[in-house]
Amino acid sequence: MSDQQQKFRLDKWLWQARFVKSRSLAAGLVTGGHVRVNGNRAAKPAHGVQPGDVLTFPQGDRIRVVRILAPALRRGPATEAQTLYDDMSPPMEKTEIPQGARNEGNSRPTKRDRRKLDLYRKGIGDDALE
Repeated sequence: MSDQQQKFRLDKWLWQARFVKSRSLAAGLVTGGHVRVNGNRAAKPAHGVQPGDVLTFPQGDRIRVVRILAPALRRGPATEAQTLYDDMSPPMEKTEIPQGARNEGNSRPTKRDRRKLDLYRKGIGDDALE
């Protein structure tokens, strides 16, 4: 019976460890079949987990693999939440963006781009700016 008392809800732990912003999002992650506990897919948000279990789930554009170290008593600050688990995920590769480079399509055109566009629409062409 003491083994049953040490288990706690998966969705609540994910929320308290600050992997998701709300408990309903944690429950949706579990019911969507995206969370694995010790390699087995968790079917319900109320799935019982305990210290020592390994969770695998997607977070953003990466897959997180964490080992539960302790049950969460509350949703506290991030420093407290980081003591609840051991991150076993492979490190992310850093993709460096050169300083001053623009990501095309995600921002407004520069003044120079706008002038080129205006000249193109008037039929003058690119020769005038260069």
